Amino acid sequence: MRTPELTDVNPPYLFPAYESTVKRAPHRQVVVLPRGWFHHMPGPVFGRIPLRPNDNDLTRQHAGRPLGERILLNGRVVDSDGRGVPRVLVEIWQANASGRYVDSADPAFMPLDPNFTGAGRAITDNDGRFTFRTIKPAPYPGEVGSFYRPSHIHVSLFGPVLSSRLITQCYFEGDPLIAHDAIAQSIPDQKALERLLLRLNPELCEPGGIDSAIAYDWTIVLRGANATPMEV
Repeated sequence: MRTPELTDVNPPYLFPAYESTVKRAPHRQVVVLPRGWFHHMPGPVFGRIPLRPNDNDLTRQHAGRPLGERILLNGRVVDSDGRGVPRVLVEIWQANASGRYVDSADPAFMPLDPNFTGAGRAITDNDGRFTFRTIKPAPYPGEVGSFYRPSHIHVSLFGPVLSSRLITQCYFEGDPLIAHDAIAQSIPDQKALERLLLRLNPELCEPGGIDSAIAYDWTIVLRGANATPMEV
């Protein structure tokens, strides 16, 4: 049986409609670092602050409750054969319910929420599963002349070595802004773009009460024919 040919699902370094790539895309041949200490430095890397039990709950990191629609992001990290990948450090960062990041680089068009920082992390279990409780980020306007960015959550993955870090982002199924987003549209394969969509899971939604949350599922495939696009 013939093995299907793999295509690169990752966006190109240079995609002019995604304006920041014009400035950051390399203009010369990329230098390949020789294999050595950097490639074998052990991970996941936690930095100065150890992972805490509530780091995956972005709704309980402050004294008050953040504004916005609460969601559960139930994910799984798998390899090309669908096997769960354990001990992956998953980090997320996002805008708040008004579309503002807690970051000095944010243009500050929208207000901050004093009860929402917008960052969390978790470790995958033996089956590659992880969960975040957070709020749904709002779309936000881009630079002058650009359109609104759809609701999205940034995701970083750290494997067993430092050089294995991968970065991507996920969107919400049915969001009409995705079709107008230069970052999402930089992905060359429409089917690959669909692998960045969070899918509603009615069975895991938590209705009623102050902690109600809408549940979404997402599978991150690290490699193979169904790989999740990275560096978007």
